[in-house]
Amino acid sequence: MSPTKSLATYAANLSYGEIPTAVTERMIDCVLDSLGAAIYGVSLPWSQALIGYARRYGGGGKSSIFGVGEKKVQAPFAALANGGLIHSFELDNVRQPGAGVHAGATLVPAGFAVAEELGASGAKLLAALVAGCEVMFRVGHACRETSEKLGFHAPGLTGPLGAAATAGHLLGLNPDQMVHAFGIAASLGSGILAFAKSATGGMVKRLHLGRAAEGGVLAATLARDGFSGPECVLEGEFGFLHVFSREPDLTRLTRALGEEYEVMKICMKCFPCHITAQAPIQAVQELRAKHPFAAEEVADITIAGAEKMITHHNIVEPKDVMMAQYSVPYSVALSLRRDPKDPRSFAEENFADPAILSLCRKIRLVVDETSRNLEGYLGARVTIRLRNGQELTREVKSFKGSPADPLSRAEVAEKFFTLTAAMRRETAEKLFQRVERLAAEKNVAALL
Repeated sequence: MSPTKSLATYAANLSYGEIPTAVTERMIDCVLDSLGAAIYGVSLPWSQALIGYARRYGGGGKSSIFGVGEKKVQAPFAALANGGLIHSFELDNVRQPGAGVHAGATLVPAGFAVAEELGASGAKLLAALVAGCEVMFRVGHACRETSEKLGFHAPGLTGPLGAAATAGHLLGLNPDQMVHAFGIAASLGSGILAFAKSATGGMVKRLHLGRAAEGGVLAATLARDGFSGPECVLEGEFGFLHVFSREPDLTRLTRALGEEYEVMKICMKCFPCHITAQAPIQAVQELRAKHPFAAEEVADITIAGAEKMITHHNIVEPKDVMMAQYSVPYSVALSLRRDPKDPRSFAEENFADPAILSLCRKIRLVVDETSRNLEGYLGARVTIRLRNGQELTREVKSFKGSPADPLSRAEVAEKFFTLTAAMRRETAEKLFQRVERLAAEKNVAALL
């Protein structure tokens, strides 16, 4: 059986009862994390543009846009808007080691959109989300972190495949239909990293995840209705892995499938900025707690990390909010001036703060040579030199929120209630509690 067919068979046939409790609980954490991120992002201008588009052209459906009330839209439009909302402020979860995948911003929007439309149960939705995660994370891992070296924004490529697995599972696709869904989804991947090298246009990054979720719903729906796609789309000649990556490892697609769950590699952020900045910020915070110093006392900072940190995230003077969040120097500098856990610290009126930008210029990124053989490495070693000559060094290999040090449910709750502060507390608490018991929901449509 080909890798594509093996993954399709797994995604089509997975049942809730065979998934370990630890895996479903981690997926519930992912859902809670994603809903909080979406609700926080509703009022942002780029989110409002997506919401307006979905309502204008997708009306008359049964699927909700998270956090915006009763008006429903068609499932693909809900997936588009909700993917954009979840990814709207760099709050959503990824994978560690890194593999160019965002479970929350691709699977959750596709899953909820289709589950609401069908009136599916919470248990069915959880199984679909796990199926999508296992497919998407394995495809991303098989790319060996090379897609972004080619200039692609990897989550926009891997996302439609995972979302197709999730949506297809809910739609009841058989293995052959799921193969076709993957074949279609692989042609819907998109997203380039031009925003990372441009002074403007950062909003487009938020769109990539919404388009991925939408593409998965489209692919699965077309496959259900008899539309076909290439049967060996992952591993075949001119297939996904050979077009979108260099020297892919095909064995990663199915290694320990059904035995070792990729869901357990979901990584949640404590700080609303790119995942590469999480370890450096934590290191700075820990150094400051142990050796109190003021930002004005900093002479310079050296951050040693993976090569990608330097090639993609060494942005000293960001020109918009997205680029500020994408920049490791800016995010670290901000953490010395403001509360890095508070999303409002990254608000538009703050990103041009001269004090933060001055600190940015004192931060140097270098490659940690020991990381070259550690694919997807997200750790960092930070050295702060103070004006009095004192040097402080801290290395963080596994930051808070990573699989080695995951957020507890209480910590997930703390983040959730911070992000949903604009809601009535009673409403937010009710939503949190019902998602915690998602498997008991008879109809997901009653949840939102």
